Amino acid sequence: MSDIVPPEVRPKPAVPAKPPNVGAPSPSNPFPPGIGQMRKKTMKTGFDFNIMVVGNSGLGKSTLVNTLFKSQVSRRSAGWTRDEKIPKTVEVKAVSHVLEEGGVKMKLTVIDTPGFGDQINNENCWEPISKYINEQYEKFLKEEVNITRKKRIPDTRVHCCLYFISPTGHSLRQLDVEFMKRLSHSVNIIPVIAKADTMTMEERQEFKQRVRKELEMGGIEFYPQKEFDEDMEDKSDNDKIREAMPFAVVGSDKEYQVNAKRVLGRKTAWGIVEVENPNHCEFAQLRDFLIRSHLQDLKEVTHNIHYETYRAKRLHENGGLHPQKNQHLFIAHNLMYLFIHLFIC
Repeated sequence: MSDIVPPEVRPKPAVPAKPPNVGAPSPSNPFPPGIGQMRKKTMKTGFDFNIMVVGNSGLGKSTLVNTLFKSQVSRRSAGWTRDEKIPKTVEVKAVSHVLEEGGVKMKLTVIDTPGFGDQINNENCWEPISKYINEQYEKFLKEEVNITRKKRIPDTRVHCCLYFISPTGHSLRQLDVEFMKRLSHSVNIIPVIAKADTMTMEERQEFKQRVRKELEMGGIEFYPQKEFDEDMEDKSDNDKIREAMPFAVVGSDKEYQVNAKRVLGRKTAWGIVEVENPNHCEFAQLRDFLIRSHLQDLKEVTHNIHYETYRAKRLHENGGLHPQKNQHLFIAHNLMYLFIHLFIC
């Protein structure tokens, strides 16, 4: 199983200086006291991460997710059979697992979208996905406005959407452009080129450049968005990531012997494509970016940007959401008024 680390806690702004050695980290504990306590609490309670995978069937979505987390976490791994037919409409199915490593627990939810892009007419096929994303925001919002709130609100909001692009080598399909354009303002979209081993290195590089150009021309923002870079260090790190995207990836849950080492790979007539070898594909870059360096930022952007945008819109539309208990009284009052009105008439 891949390394799972608790969300990184960013230090607070500087405070007036303390006497020497007061609150300083010790050699045995490199974290300042406050951060150490928060880290310990996070390790104890664990954290949620919800990832959605979108793309045509046959692009290796389930295999890639299983490879990312080195566990059988996809929907297919949890009871899918080869006899299962492609649905006639887009469905949204979520499967949750609790992964643990080094004392850190992560509740991972993988949201699959079978049927997307598989029909003759794919008009508006993104609507069930958009509806699901907004339903999770609504669920969280209703919990927030309750009079008696839960100590810890269950977080089912989609933190990341991996969008799988077919390795055609030509250009994006109209469906790809429409989906990303319509959903980029409500979820963190990370585009990836699936089954990158079907292209040569030159074809892959040309295709990546073409995709980036088309995304820019279409005004499509993918994660990490430039406007959310917090400082020059963030900008420098994220610029390198943006230049490397979309990541050209290969997934596999099979191991092969290469130079006396067992490696994850795909066997072809020309040899073994090593999944974690950066000379073969960009899977390792995607994994490090998604799980190790930007996992917490994905959650923060979801909460502070996408959810807040949805929340502000809902509160503006309704003139403020009533707490759940008040909502029941409000409905009861309206029903009583309607009954009296009908009785009099």
